[in-house]
Amino acid sequence: QAQLEESGGGLVEAGGSLTLSCTASGNVFAINDMGWYRQAPGKERELVAQIGSSGTTNYADSVKGRFTISRDNTKKTAYLEMNSLKLEDTGVYYCYARVYGMDYWGQGTLVTVSS
Repeated sequence: QAQLEESGGGLVEAGGSLTLSCTASGNVFAINDMGWYRQAPGKERELVAQIGSSGTTNYADSVKGRFTISRDNTKKTAYLEMNSLKLEDTGVYYCYARVYGMDYWGQGTLVTVSS
C-alpha cells in the first residue's frame, strides 16, 4: 500500500506561479510513473503531466512551456512547477503514483487562478 500526500495548492493571480509537491509513503520501494491530473468544475479529469522513473516527461499541450514536472526518487517526491498560470488552470489537482502496476491517488489540492 502507498499513500500520497500533496501540498502547494492555493489561490494565485493570473500570470503567477505555484509549485505542487507529492510525497509517497508506506510500503513503497519502487515507483514507476508519477504525475498530476486535474479536474476543473464541470469537466472530466485530465492528465496534466507525468514523469517516469528515469525522468522521461509528458505534458498536456495546454501546459507545455509553462509547467515543469520533476521528481526526487530519494525523497519519493514529485514536483509540479506551474508558471504563467491562466484562469483555465483552475481546478483540483490530483497526484498519482504507479507502484507495482497499481495506481495510487492523493486527496487532491485546489488551485484557483484569479483575474
